[in-house]
Amino acid sequence: MALKVALLGCGVVGSQVIRLMHEQADDLAARIGAPLEVAGVAVRRMGRRRDTDVDPALFTTDAEALVTRDDVDIVVEVIGGIEPARSLILAAMNSGKSVVSANKALLAEDGATIHAAAKANNADLYYEAAVAGAIPLLRPLRESLAGDHVHRVLGIVNGTTNYILDKMDSSGASFSDALEEAQALGYAEADPTADVEGFDAAAKAAILAGIAFHSRVTAADVHREGITEITAADVASAKAMGYVIKLLAICSRSDDGRSFGVRVHPAMIPRTHPLAGVREAYNAVFVEARSAGQLMFYGAGAGGAPTASAVLGDLVAVGRNRLAGTRGPEESTYADLGAHAMGETVTRYHVSLDVADKPGVLARVADMFAKQDVSIQTVRQEGHGDDAQLVLVTHRASDAALSATIEGLREMDIVRDVVSVMRVEGEDAS
Repeated sequence: MALKVALLGCGVVGSQVIRLMHEQADDLAARIGAPLEVAGVAVRRMGRRRDTDVDPALFTTDAEALVTRDDVDIVVEVIGGIEPARSLILAAMNSGKSVVSANKALLAEDGATIHAAAKANNADLYYEAAVAGAIPLLRPLRESLAGDHVHRVLGIVNGTTNYILDKMDSSGASFSDALEEAQALGYAEADPTADVEGFDAAAKAAILAGIAFHSRVTAADVHREGITEITAADVASAKAMGYVIKLLAICSRSDDGRSFGVRVHPAMIPRTHPLAGVREAYNAVFVEARSAGQLMFYGAGAGGAPTASAVLGDLVAVGRNRLAGTRGPEESTYADLGAHAMGETVTRYHVSLDVADKPGVLARVADMFAKQDVSIQTVRQEGHGDDAQLVLVTHRASDAALSATIEGLREMDIVRDVVSVMRVEGEDAS
């Protein structure tokens, strides 16, 4: 007997899920132990031309009726957003259906409700496609590393921003020019806010941290900064120092293991770091665990076919569980760690200052850093006269101390402008 699948959404990802289900039907049936059959496809509007060979009679605008039908076994949700996705997923689970989702925003905002519904209804909830597209990442964290102690996750989880920053680095393009190119190639939406302001990466970081640290984490726990303020000059300065700028998602336990920090922001990393070589719209994530050491996951982080590949992997897992009368791992929140404030985060910083070119400037600037107990590792001057800039790189310091230093610098008469402040990651130097 076939396992019947209801699909919510038939856009870029949904149409590819249907295509792969048809093209790989025999293999999928062999791997699961039963064939998969599309029971229906919920769409917002009927009559729109879609890149799929699904029988038009299977399309419906009544999504709730579809997900609660008695003959449906599994619901695949690829519409995104909070509502109506949340209500439809809950309706499906309350009707005994298992769910495969690619919805990072919903899971990051209200994953607790969705997981609770899955447990209450003995239903599966799989969402590999919600983070890093085709890259197998969540299942290794949740299952393969379940016997280890993960203490850090560091990665590039947004292809749009990586493409923009890569183009700025390789060609010297401005942010606006690189964004325009990304939009022309389909890597960026007409409204790129979710990507360039870090919202997309922050949702993914919340999901990663929750699994890695066995704690409940929401998007509200994530410190978020985007890349819209990154200039060609910032990129050139980083390059001159042997660094590259990337938008990073960083999830790390505190040294005492009692809390964690989750942050998304642009940072400089050495060009010798493996993440520095992640080009164009690709994603890569480093996982650091006590026994396993450093692991790196790399691949296509977005796109219809890559994301659909992750959805199909989850469909196989859920289908097998369905036939065996079992379900996959539940949400693990036993550690119940809390998120610490961004001010407690310790890292290094690159600071560029527009200063007056006269004697004693460096000493006064250094004194301001010393007052906040922020140690300077290197300093150099670029330009002279009205074009003079000081570029400083600090040793490791708390974010709160650095912020206080910057506030003090802005009040100094010799500092015309704090041109840029950027964190430096991927180094053990202190």
